[in-house]
Amino acid sequence: MPRANSTVPRHRRHRKIVKLAKGYYGTRKTNFRSAKDAVQKGWQYAYRDRRTNKRNFRKLWIIRINAAVRQHGLSYSKFISGLKEKNIELNRKTLAYMAVNDPSGFAEIVNSVK
Repeated sequence: MPRANSTVPRHRRHRKIVKLAKGYYGTRKTNFRSAKDAVQKGWQYAYRDRRTNKRNFRKLWIIRINAAVRQHGLSYSKFISGLKEKNIELNRKTLAYMAVNDPSGFAEIVNSVK
């Protein structure tokens, strides 16, 4: 006797994956097999890029801090080492935010480091 393929649990599993493939192009959104491959690849990219995103933001903060510090006649590396000497424990995210949104406060920090 052949095995039944049309069970409810199987339909549910397939429907779950096809629903996740919404917005994909061509058979990747309708055909279960290609939808499954596309969704799994999407999960791989998402996992990888959650880490890449952190790197990119750190790069952006460093660029912003460097640009702001150079206006005060310092380089980024001198500024960061000065912060460490003075035991000013502000992270790069905060420093970058201050450089953009609170230039006067950032200038005070730079002057205290000089």
